[in-house]
Amino acid sequence: MATLSASASALTVLSEEEVMFRDAVREFAETEIRPHVQSMDEAAQFRADLIPKFFELGLMGIEVPETFGGSSGTIFMAVLAIEELARVDASAAIYVDVHNTLVNNALLRWGSPEQQSRYFPQLTSGLLGAFALSEPGSGSDAFALATRAERQGDRWSLTGTKFWITNGAEAGLFIIFANADPAKGYKGITGFLVERAFPGFAVGKKENKLGIRASSTTELILEDCAVPEENVLGPVGQGYKISIETLNEGRIGIGAQMLGVATGALEAATAYVKERRQFGKTIAEFQAVQFQLAQMATDLEAARLMVYNAARLKDARLPFAQQAAMAKLFSSQVADRITSSCLELFGGYGYSKEYPAEKYYRDAKIGTIYEGTSNMQLQTIAKALLK
Repeated sequence: MATLSASASALTVLSEEEVMFRDAVREFAETEIRPHVQSMDEAAQFRADLIPKFFELGLMGIEVPETFGGSSGTIFMAVLAIEELARVDASAAIYVDVHNTLVNNALLRWGSPEQQSRYFPQLTSGLLGAFALSEPGSGSDAFALATRAERQGDRWSLTGTKFWITNGAEAGLFIIFANADPAKGYKGITGFLVERAFPGFAVGKKENKLGIRASSTTELILEDCAVPEENVLGPVGQGYKISIETLNEGRIGIGAQMLGVATGALEAATAYVKERRQFGKTIAEFQAVQFQLAQMATDLEAARLMVYNAARLKDARLPFAQQAAMAKLFSSQVADRITSSCLELFGGYGYSKEYPAEKYYRDAKIGTIYEGTSNMQLQTIAKALLK
């Protein structure tokens, strides 16, 4: 009987290539991002000079074929990058996450050869992407879209407003979903590749958020936005399918982000309890504190196994939608609990912006909300169980 390699039998054992890639991202996060985390959070503004560095490091085309300037890598490689960035700053991670798991992923699966050859060389070298599905009146009910698309000769006219669009302030290419035939309900929804310079397109207000504050989240305003026929993404009326299947992979990315946030918080708390002295000894010497750390580490390891497994399944081209929903659900719950407990271990200092715990706590909360709330993940999982 053939012996399985360690990497094949253990989800958390990485190949040599994966280790080198992870370590490169970790070094980048520590040297280039960490010095600016607090100032970016306070200013609610990501440093403009950091985004080009994501491209230079090869983080913005991980699954894109090398012929288009990408790395021909895997979703698992993207998970490693997102996790390492989020360990230092969740805002940095979400730029890489959305660009890879939503924008590049949708174009890989649904873009025509002409669209891929036109946009991928830009998306891997400097053009940031954004994914625009949500609207003021359609959140969890993602297909109650009010944005309309009307065919006008050799172009389409898009009119409506998009909300909560990550990367909105800096992106140059937007995947926008609009309804081309409202009479058909969700079966009229269609995807469009919209460039920032298209007439009738504008970026609206930027949200003032609780967490991931340096990441831009904006509204998009479309007023008779002119989109060429060749920029329709996939078949007309298939936008609902494109968005659902794209978000399935996106959930793995959010899971990775939550792993990083929880890891960063746990590392900070572990270092703190070894130094903080009360009653004549470090608080790490108290069994109650030890048990809290042990439980958090166990929960984090379980979440990591779920996220890594979902990524491995996707890379193996096996069904992964249910596992992705479970991974996103559980990892966001774990991150919420761990960051809260870590903040408490810091005591009063945990409530101060002079220490890292409160930012990890704020950054974790979004994990239970975006790219499908926890209730939506539960619905997805339940449907899979009951079909």
